[in-house]
Amino acid sequence: MSQDIVSDTLNQMMNALKAGKKTIAVAKQSKLLTSVLALAKLKGYVKDYKTEGDKLVITVGNLNGCNAIKPRYLISVSEIDKFVRRYLPARDIGMLVMSTSQGLMTHKTALEKNIGGSLIAYMF
Repeated sequence: MSQDIVSDTLNQMMNALKAGKKTIAVAKQSKLLTSVLALAKLKGYVKDYKTEGDKLVITVGNLNGCNAIKPRYLISVSEIDKFVRRYLPARDIGMLVMSTSQGLMTHKTALEKNIGGSLIAYMF
């Protein structure tokens, strides 16, 4: 049994895509997971997510790939481009989700605000 709720949920989303399903129900949820899903919803990777009883129901949108980044690297602003090249298929496609001192944000927002942080996940 895994301890990382974000990683488990992103893996379930990818398995659902491979199986041709658009919705998944997740038993475990956290504030970090809902924040990651909120960023994904803004970018269109998730159509909707809502709590039904004790489950979190996620409707997958225009998503080709996603995964958690392990270990959660602490990176500075100058290193963001290196990790964009490592995890994303192209420079303008996808997003890295970062946890910074100013909250959760995409790598582009972190570059604009000139702050580094910890890498959580990537989606494209």
